[in-house]
Amino acid sequence: MTYGYVRNLLVAVSFFSAAAAAQDPSDNQSAWAHIGGDAGGVRYSNITQITRENVRQLKQAWRYSTGDAKRPPTQTMLMGFHPTPILLPKAAGQHLVFCSAFNKIIAIDPVNGTERWTYDADVKIGPPGTQYKCRGVSLWHDKAATTDAACEWRIFMATNDRRLIAVDAKDGKPCTDFDGNGALDLEPLINAAVPATNTGAVQSYAPPTIIGDTVVVGLVTNTKSERRDAPNGAVRGFDARTGALKWTWDPIPRDPKDPAAKTWGNDAARDTGGANVWSFMAVDEARDLLFMPTSAAAPDSYGGTRPGDNLYATSLVALRGSTGEKVWHYQIVHHDVWNYDLPAQPILADITRDGQQIPVVIQLTKQGLVFTFHRETGEPFFPIVERPVPTDGVPGEALSPTQPIPTKPAALMKQYVQPSDAWGFTPFDENWCRKVIETSRHGDIYTPYTTQGSVLPQSGGGVNWGGGAFDPSKNILITSLSHVPYYFRVTPNTGREKVSKRGPTGLKAVTGTPYLVENYPLLSPLGAPCTAPPWGTLVAVDMNDGAIKWEVPLGTIDKLAPLPIKWKLGTPIMGGPIVTTSGLVFTGGTLDEKFRAFDITTGAELWVGDTPSAAIGNPMTYEIDGRQFVVVAAAGHFFMYPQKVTDDLVAFALPESK
Repeated sequence: MTYGYVRNLLVAVSFFSAAAAAQDPSDNQSAWAHIGGDAGGVRYSNITQITRENVRQLKQAWRYSTGDAKRPPTQTMLMGFHPTPILLPKAAGQHLVFCSAFNKIIAIDPVNGTERWTYDADVKIGPPGTQYKCRGVSLWHDKAATTDAACEWRIFMATNDRRLIAVDAKDGKPCTDFDGNGALDLEPLINAAVPATNTGAVQSYAPPTIIGDTVVVGLVTNTKSERRDAPNGAVRGFDARTGALKWTWDPIPRDPKDPAAKTWGNDAARDTGGANVWSFMAVDEARDLLFMPTSAAAPDSYGGTRPGDNLYATSLVALRGSTGEKVWHYQIVHHDVWNYDLPAQPILADITRDGQQIPVVIQLTKQGLVFTFHRETGEPFFPIVERPVPTDGVPGEALSPTQPIPTKPAALMKQYVQPSDAWGFTPFDENWCRKVIETSRHGDIYTPYTTQGSVLPQSGGGVNWGGGAFDPSKNILITSLSHVPYYFRVTPNTGREKVSKRGPTGLKAVTGTPYLVENYPLLSPLGAPCTAPPWGTLVAVDMNDGAIKWEVPLGTIDKLAPLPIKWKLGTPIMGGPIVTTSGLVFTGGTLDEKFRAFDITTGAELWVGDTPSAAIGNPMTYEIDGRQFVVVAAAGHFFMYPQKVTDDLVAFALPESK
């Protein structure tokens, strides 16, 4: 792998029933009017034109570039163009709509990719280190409006500079009845919340979530890893017509009378930040349920300042969409200090068991675990056990003695690292990796961080925000995972501690704690992960019985290795799959500038297409004028694939009939 890749990688790291779908044309599966296909994040399409038999004929149909790649390097160095477009129904203009990394809303012709209209939010350029991302927009239909009225159909976008934008889906003009000018400033609400430290670091990457007439916005709190009093991570619901605040739900129980407050010792719930929802939410419109994957409380890597389980951090939470009232929750990680934020959109699926459809919600995790619950009650669909785990972390830490582990499906990735797992391209590489693992504390996913250093299976995923897809006709869950070990060290902040020579990220002070933290992917001197490949996989799970049906390597390393050898060893993954009725899985996510199709039944790779850069965005598909298109953002990643960060959206289709 190239030095540039290594250096930059080290810096980072319901399907609803037919009746429900028919209630609103925006929910038509063929339209792909939500970033997850439908509001429940199933990422499933009933289009059948592209099949297992003809998929090898796919060719690039068109390519669109936003122009952001031409911005100054000071801005593009932290630019991520990873949106999933949505296709609007005919009544809303039938545009293909998405957002640029710098929050320009763009509508293009879905047949040929030519531009129809744009709305530029004129996002403020922040200080050095500010990330610029936008992973999608949302569509809302005002059913009380007269047909063809202005803003009868609205596009909503949350911005990098803390605003909520509403524009007319047909022409991109601001909806002036929404807070007066079509742009609601969220900053006063963020600044009024507790804690309110460094709120300028708060951003929003995910599209707003629509439930009924409510627009829901979560937040990214970029200083969560650096300080205990990171910004408040509250989720807020706004009136879709006026922008008026309807409700606020704080994932940290500030009120001592809240039953969850007893899971926070030392009154830490008063001034601890984080536990925010930075990823995608999912909606069950018929049940008025909003499903939110929360993140770890601040700081990510030390919990001595917040003893207890820390509800509702790192939890799947179901809220009443109309009121913000909590309906149920399940904490996936107690007292999270591993940065095991829930990264993926919950999947609202109907699993067929013994001839009956059971409404469930599936939550994928960075640990490669799959949690499945009854959607209405939160009862586990497969049993979950509390497994004893080590508690001897650094002095002052307060780790939980147990962690929840689902009995089915089995973990989708290896759950531990030991010296015998060491791997390298050469004996020198392998021995170097083995020595690091041997001299560090090593073990499973819940190994405590230590002052000597700890090596764990991964931290950034496993599964990340790319999530998974579900085929309701086959009860099959598809997801992709990274398999890269991580090194962590927590050490007292004496002012004399030196940086480890193994990673360039250095030691980072964690404000409000007595510790410094160091963490990075554990790679050999030649740049390969220190454990054996595959380093990226695509996995299929039968969700009826929880059995893993197949697992295949995902990606080749020819773009990463010093020599262009197309070894199918898998690459680190960022981005997820979609599935179609015709038995196809489409996915990018790899660092080899490829987009692929697989057979959902066998896992066989059926087609590979070239892309301008790494196809990091989640794909989508639609049919228009009798032709099926598959579209993906293929623009690289400033952490994982910085060699070629671009701003390209690419569509593939079968050749047109002559």
